[in-house]
Amino acid sequence: MTCNLDSQSLQQTLKDLESAFVRFFKKLGGFPVFKKKRNRQSFRIPQHWSITPDGMLKLPKMQPIKMVQHREMEGAPSRVTISKTPTGKYYVSILVEYDPKEAPLNGGKIGADLGLKDFLITSEGKKYPNPRFYKPALKRLKRLQRSLSRKVKGSSNRNKQRLLVARAHELVVNQRLDMQHKLSLQLTCDHQVVAVEDLHIKGMVKNHKLAQAISDAAWGQFLTMLEYKGKLYGCEIRRLDRFFPSSKRCSRCGYIHENLTLDIREWTCPDCNTHHDRDVNASTNILIFSDPQIRQELPESTPKEPVERQGYQGGYSLGLGSCAGLPPQ
Repeated sequence: MTCNLDSQSLQQTLKDLESAFVRFFKKLGGFPVFKKKRNRQSFRIPQHWSITPDGMLKLPKMQPIKMVQHREMEGAPSRVTISKTPTGKYYVSILVEYDPKEAPLNGGKIGADLGLKDFLITSEGKKYPNPRFYKPALKRLKRLQRSLSRKVKGSSNRNKQRLLVARAHELVVNQRLDMQHKLSLQLTCDHQVVAVEDLHIKGMVKNHKLAQAISDAAWGQFLTMLEYKGKLYGCEIRRLDRFFPSSKRCSRCGYIHENLTLDIREWTCPDCNTHHDRDVNASTNILIFSDPQIRQELPESTPKEPVERQGYQGGYSLGLGSCAGLPPQ
């Protein structure tokens, strides 16, 4: 039996397998398992591929394939990855090598706090609502999944129903990606610095009451988008330590509210009588203490020590340059 496949594509698969076993023995991942036939499938072609003058994709041992190219390539093409989604759609991802031009610094500094009630809250007081795309689709998904479970395995009707379930999931994924791409692009293009909190999402989803909402928000995916878009558009992404009490700490005087629970959305500082919106206060603290010059002074400070010692007073940075976007308290 002959296999009419490009040898280099098979070699790439073996390299992926080797990488998976290396990660397993280094305890960086689980034991390698086979991909399910109906899940996302992909293979890579490192060379001997091209795009014809009429815009078709030419792969080794295959006839030219029609494709829709959504933008022009910049740089030298390196390799191509062909992937198939569970809904039966094929995508081509082309890796190119080029030297990106440094984008000019634009805008000021902003702190961003991720949440569930509102997806993102900035230090400017602006709140971006959390669409919760999965929740309204859950009723239809349950109905489609129940119908799928009744179909005979291996039948044509089961395969048709599987496609309906996959399309329903794909719609939710595309809606979430669209929202996060637009928001991350807006933040990185309009600001010179975006400060965020380093969240331990893997530990947070162990809370069974909030696990579905946290997974639906996809904070990790959004932070990844911020990181790579920040490099493209000249925006510095700063991470604040996950253990810093950003919500409990008064952004004006430094007092820490030890008994601040999740149900308390607003509180008044007993030391300086400043009324805080929990999320806006957290994003303000994230912006202030993500600055490396300020964080160097933190270990010796006490919770109630005035924030003036750390270079911050009344909502504005002192002696560290402009800190745009911070409203006066």
